[in-house]
Amino acid sequence: MLLIGKSQMMTIDREVDFGMYLTNGVDDVLLPNKYVPIGSKLGQEIKVFVYRDSADRPIATTLEPFGQVDDLVSLEVKSVTNVGAFLDIGLEKDLLVPFKEQHRDLVEGEKVLVKILLDHKTNRMIGVTKINSFLIQSHENLTTWQEVDILVWEKSDLGYKVIVNGEYEGLLYQNEIFEDIKIGDARKAYIKKIREDEKIDVSLQKQGYSAVIDMSQIVLDKIDAQGGKLALGDKSSPEEIKSVLGMSKKHFKKILGGLYKSGIIDISEYEVTKRNEG
Repeated sequence: MLLIGKSQMMTIDREVDFGMYLTNGVDDVLLPNKYVPIGSKLGQEIKVFVYRDSADRPIATTLEPFGQVDDLVSLEVKSVTNVGAFLDIGLEKDLLVPFKEQHRDLVEGEKVLVKILLDHKTNRMIGVTKINSFLIQSHENLTTWQEVDILVWEKSDLGYKVIVNGEYEGLLYQNEIFEDIKIGDARKAYIKKIREDEKIDVSLQKQGYSAVIDMSQIVLDKIDAQGGKLALGDKSSPEEIKSVLGMSKKHFKKILGGLYKSGIIDISEYEVTKRNEG
């Protein structure tokens, strides 16, 4: 059986003027000439992605889509019509997100996080931005300060909603973000707190001793890259520190204090200097 919306291995069965027909032993599907790899031969197995074209026929392609059925991915809205929004999925045919499957009205040009599904009534791929229903509420497998994978979901009043490990909803607070992020970004993060309402607070920074060690090395590397002097100090603004080092002023001053006590640097109001070794 053909797997619509999935990559799969199929065998080249026969050649026609407009392409090659592939088979899985049960069903056949056309691979148009423009997607046939050079040197392909009858009986050869190739990896293809199968979907329904604009004429609603199963079609194979060697293009790699930006996502497959069951994936959660960030896609750009190419157009909005009277049937819904069409998103760029990297194929000739765009992915439809029907109005009833949108958590809010989508806007042309924006990027949104979308769950790709197979509409069992039409056997076509569709997108859904109402992601909440696919998320797990129980967090028994998660622990505080566990490293996790996050996908940036959408902007909120407090910061950004994120998807944790592809299964849970989390929140990344704006005042704890010291780098540029955007919808759809995939990052490593750390579980800061699991609240009583089952919501998860996450941080992009480690905490504790290991975090201080990591950030100290960032500062030292930046000093070395600037020839032993860094134009930041005790009186530098939080905005300058965030721009140059991607960390808060609080963390920066804590790191400077440790490096100074260790005899590695000297500190002035607007400059840090690395001491000569030996």
